[in-house]
Amino acid sequence: MTLSLSGALAAWQFLALAMLAAGAAFASVYFAVKHLAAKDGPSEGADGAFWDAFAGLAVIVPAIVLASSTWPWAGLALGVLAAGAALAALAATPRLLRRQEARRAGRETRLLNEAAAARHRSALARWQRYELDPGFSIDYPAMSDTRQPETAALIRAIKAAEGLGGGTDRACTDAAYAPAVERLEHALAAAERAAGVSAAGQPGPDHAHG
Repeated sequence: MTLSLSGALAAWQFLALAMLAAGAAFASVYFAVKHLAAKDGPSEGADGAFWDAFAGLAVIVPAIVLASSTWPWAGLALGVLAAGAALAALAATPRLLRRQEARRAGRETRLLNEAAAARHRSALARWQRYELDPGFSIDYPAMSDTRQPETAALIRAIKAAEGLGGGTDRACTDAAYAPAVERLEHALAAAERAAGVSAAGQPGPDHAHG
């Protein structure tokens, strides 16, 4: 087809209209489904979906009318193409949204785990002083005695956190790691209380070491 004064539709013009109509159809359905799937409430989602569909039709309908005015079959072809793109978007959008949510959750988990890794290292250093510092070992023997329930629980918490992140893996994406570190911190505090360590995790004034 070539563009002429009689109104014939040039191939490049049809291609441009086809891309415009297909893109508008896909995008409007994608955003409509995204709005409906959002957690903003049914009314807000439906309102957003309506405007998404309206915006898509505001692009598609003029493109079809323009194509039909020069060549009727071109308008029909654009309509079929737009409908196909809309159906493709309807089928693909849930999968795309799940991937986006997974990536977002992964980023949030990595950030949480980076902070948890620093707390993990701090908790391990705090616990290791009872193993490595002779003064702390003498003053607080219960911290090394796994016969004590609180100390046994602490050791289990340490192993659980180590198994998930090791306190050093900044790229850890396991969502269970940060809660495991939090449980470790609670277990350490409980073991220290049971052993007579002050609430701040430091020895009392009668047990200070230089």
